[in-house]
Formats: sequence, C-alpha cells, structure tokens
Amino acid sequence: MLRRNIRLRREYLYRKSLEGKERMLYEKKQGKPIPTELRNEEAALRQEIDLEDELTAIPKSHIDDEYANASQRDPKILLTTSRNPSAPLTQFVKELKIVFPNAQRMNRGGQVISEIIETCRAHDFTDVVLVHEHRGQPDGMIVCHLPFGPTAYFGLHNVVTRHDIKDKKSVGTMSEAYPHLILNNFSSKLGERTANILKHLFPVPKPDSKRIITFANQSDYISFRHHVYEKHGGPKSIELKEVGPRFELRLYQIKLGTVDQSEAQTEWVIRPYMNTSKKQKILGD
Repeated sequence: MLRRNIRLRREYLYRKSLEGKERMLYEKKQGKPIPTELRNEEAALRQEIDLEDELTAIPKSHIDDEYANASQRDPKILLTTSRNPSAPLTQFVKELKIVFPNAQRMNRGGQVISEIIETCRAHDFTDVVLVHEHRGQPDGMIVCHLPFGPTAYFGLHNVVTRHDIKDKKSVGTMSEAYPHLILNNFSSKLGERTANILKHLFPVPKPDSKRIITFANQSDYISFRHHVYEKHGGPKSIELKEVGPRFELRLYQIKLGTVDQSEAQTEWVIRPYMNTSKKQKILGD
C-alpha cells in the first residue's frame, strides 16, 4: 500500500510538472502574428491545432486534476482534533459534524497524522478536517483534500457555538438536509482557489432544502454563517433564523500535498509584508 501511494503521488507530481510546458504550447497556438523565433515551429503547431477538440484545446491545471471527480460522488469527511482536546473544542467539532453532511467524527487519541491520512485513503474519504485550539479556544482549522491534496490552513476567530446563538432555541431539531451554499466576494485567483476548496466539502443540495451555508469574504476574513428559513404564506414572507455555529476563517497557507507531507510544495503562504497595506485584498475586492 505504501509503495502504491508513493507511485501514485509521483505520477501526480509528474502530471503537475507538465503544466508549464502545456501552457507555453497553448499560448504559441493562439492566433497572433508569428514571431520570428517560432516560424520554424509553425507547421507542427498547425498540425496539432487541427487534431485538437474542445476537451484538449485548453490545457488543464493541477486544480482540475485535484477535483476532477469531485462531482461524481458526495464528499466523505473525517473530523478530528489536536490531541487531548478541551470540552469547548470537542463541543465545537460536534457542531461541525452537523454542518458538514456525511461527516464522521473521530477521537484523535494517540494516532499520528500519517496514520489518519492512510486510514482515510483506504476507506475512500475525500477530505480530512483537523481543528486545533489554544488555551481552550478553537484557533485553527486544516482542510486536507484526499488522496493527494491540496491542504488549506486557516486561522479560526470569534467562534460562537450553537448554544450561544440567541435564536437557536426557536429552531428545534437541527436539519441534516444538504445545504445551499453562498460564496461571496472570492473574486481574485486565490479567492477562487479558496472557494473551490470550501465548496467541495458540501454535496449538491435538493432544490427544496431550507438550510443555507454562507462563506462571505471581507478584508480577507471569511465569515461563516449557518441559517435555516421558513415560509409563511407568500414568497415574500420568509423568516430567516441563524442556527450556528458562527466563526471567521483567515487563510494563511495552501500546500500542494496532504497534511502529513512536510516536503509538499507551498502554493501560497501569507507574508508579514502583506499586512502592511490596508488597501491590499488577497481573496477579493
């Protein structure tokens, strides 16, 4: 099993290394005046263009490869924590289990990350979500896509559990229907990448689902909100209720690999100088 995973990972990295060459070839094929240095390649490029179709004309990226089959089956998520979790962290993870459909919660115990990842691969999990804490307060969340990544690292801020949501009691039993997603203000290239990682944690909902999950980016802080709605009479008489939990996410790193791979290439990481300008927005406008 270990040799097979090493071979598959090596093949994946090789496919990813071809992206730069394929992009250069694609740009050469575009209908622009032929530079002098490309005139010797004109005949070969025209022959390749004649053989291409809609599926092969535009080169795919590693992002396409990572989530190529994501829509073919519902996500299957494992939720766990850092070792010896406090009561508040345990309660927060229990609430996240309701947030993410098809999620399973596991007590970390003495297991190391590499063992958890291998077990999840063997049982066809699509993602692993690890939640960390500092002095009893949840302060970090890692989203690791399987089998080969990516892994997104988020800071957790202003966590409010369902118990502390004032309107929660009026909702009753929490619905486990697949939620509709609202992804707001992820307009940059990195924002689109982040939204892609988050949205694939949720399956496609039914049209009549009354659950709504919102990820709203403002100044690179992603606000998470969880609501249900009820109709009373006409289409304009809709009551929206927040059911929790509620928190903010701050992306600080994306790696092209799984969380157990310390040697995985860093795709993006926040730098100290990025915080010096208030006008600079990383994820969106």
